Amino acid sequence: MSNKLYIKYMVSLRCKMMVKEELQKLGLHYVIVDLGMVEILEDITPQQRSELKANLMKSGLELLDNKRSILIEQIKNVIVEMIHYSDELPKVNYSDYISEKLGYDYTYLANTFSEVKGITIQQFIIIHKIEKVKELLIYDELNLTEISYKLHYSSVAHLSNQFKKITGLTPTFYKQLKNKRKQNLEDL
Repeated sequence: MSNKLYIKYMVSLRCKMMVKEELQKLGLHYVIVDLGMVEILEDITPQQRSELKANLMKSGLELLDNKRSILIEQIKNVIVEMIHYSDELPKVNYSDYISEKLGYDYTYLANTFSEVKGITIQQFIIIHKIEKVKELLIYDELNLTEISYKLHYSSVAHLSNQFKKITGLTPTFYKQLKNKRKQNLEDL
């Protein structure tokens, strides 16, 4: 019987390493250390839990207790994973995908997320898709048409409008800015 612990702000490999170290210090054995979630073999004692919480806090990580907070982190992790770490975005509606992944009704997830975060799941997805677009523009391997296709935008115009709404810049201008900055750095 393993136990799951949920950790907020755990977003990188470095975070994973820190969490592993903290668990080892407390003599806890992990089965899985994933973004936002750790599975350990033992039952964690209240003493170990408070020690882990304090130690993680020093590294800017937060051990979650609250059921709703845990659910929010799970939703965020599913979205981040879906947009940033999978080669293909799901063919189904995001709402179906998230609902299926977490085993909850989407309306319940959406309401909980909005209440706690103050933005909708949809807005959170858009923000992350735009981050992904920025990343792809900087890598310069795909053109806008390919990027819009890869991220399931209905058209380049739709992508551009959303990009401008979030960043205040057009994708083309954003790319030029980045290229200019890169040239300036190379000239130093």
